[in-house]
Amino acid sequence: MTTITHLQARDIRFPTSRQLDGSDAMNEAPDYSATYVTLTTDADDGLQGHGLTFTIGRGNDVCVMAVEALASRIVGRDLETITADMGTFWRDLTSGDSQLRWLGPEKGVMHLASAAIVNAVWDLWAKREGKPVWKLLVDMTPEQLVRCLDFRFVTDALTPQEAIGLLKRREAGKAEREAHMRAEGYPGYTTSAGWLGYSEDKMRRLAREALAEGWTHFKQKVGGNLEEDRQRARILREEIGWERALMMDANQMWEVDEAVANMRDLAEFDPLWIEEPTSPDDILGHAEIRRRLAPIGVATGEHCHNRVMFKQLLQAGAIDYCQLDAARLGGLNEVIIVTLLAAKYDVPICPHGGGVGLCEYTQHISLFDYIAVSGSLDGRILEYVDHLHEHFVDPVRIRQGRYQVPEAPGYSITLHDDALERHQYPDGAAWQEGSAEN
Repeated sequence: MTTITHLQARDIRFPTSRQLDGSDAMNEAPDYSATYVTLTTDADDGLQGHGLTFTIGRGNDVCVMAVEALASRIVGRDLETITADMGTFWRDLTSGDSQLRWLGPEKGVMHLASAAIVNAVWDLWAKREGKPVWKLLVDMTPEQLVRCLDFRFVTDALTPQEAIGLLKRREAGKAEREAHMRAEGYPGYTTSAGWLGYSEDKMRRLAREALAEGWTHFKQKVGGNLEEDRQRARILREEIGWERALMMDANQMWEVDEAVANMRDLAEFDPLWIEEPTSPDDILGHAEIRRRLAPIGVATGEHCHNRVMFKQLLQAGAIDYCQLDAARLGGLNEVIIVTLLAAKYDVPICPHGGGVGLCEYTQHISLFDYIAVSGSLDGRILEYVDHLHEHFVDPVRIRQGRYQVPEAPGYSITLHDDALERHQYPDGAAWQEGSAEN
């Protein structure tokens, strides 16, 4: 048995607001941040698990405290006991303490904290097995995988038996799809040229650099001044041409009718989708926008906080693209359920990749979806932002606009020790310096 002997949660923040990296209409100056969890074990080889949840600065300390409040539910437990019944472990972590559950339930800061812990467990498990997380999932039988999940509150849409059936129907061809990914990589799109705070010259330069790197899909931020949105779309179309895809992201800025009117105005730039056009909680609003804007697609999910909301979005026919977030949902267990729900309703998953560590996470999710769940790349494309990857021990690798398959054991989320020390808030060197970095 491998016993988890200690949990450490650290407040790690990167001063991205200094260069307006990550800026959009709702979030003008984010500092990409991570509540970073380390699980220490009694293993002779020093085995550790790492997980993080993403925030954008202030409040990251609150998330750290939430992790610490949950620590007693995992410290002292054996890894093998947890992994033998991951579904029960997940329910115990998210709902076993009714007083902590009250703060959500299964949403908000407590759910973010749960994600950091849950993902650290998966990292620990995959490292123990000597596999990257995507491979750990792909190699499970349908029955083994489904035992990892908690289907509470979604059985009206997807039962465990149906989930097993979905996985069994894709068992044939898994080896071929895995080989395809190793040879070709997973298709991605870049948001790096489209941040709202960037100047026109910077947008043009970054778009040209992205073209030279082989990108074929680009995303811009909208939701501020409509004429400025039009001008920035015009710039991007001038740079990338009309044969490449352009997506738009309003970051929750519009009312339902406003979203329809503004996107009709922007339709001349041929957007593939509008992302987060209104409140992320407005399921019927998204359905109405989708109905009135077709054939422009509607995408959302980065602020969708649990499997129940995704169930309703899918049941209501409210979205064309499912943008689940690896750290806002309650970790990989809940991500897998949403991936299976999306497959049942034939909606492609295009996970949210903006933020520190999210690209590292989501490459595993999309590989798992293609190889073991959907068996398809139709409508599926994975977000990439060119920020902060150098701080990771096993960062994402991109070639010609495609994610290369991660091979190192774990969830690819381990940060270098010097990066942790430098960006510890508020005492790390990055926060003691006045000069801009990152």
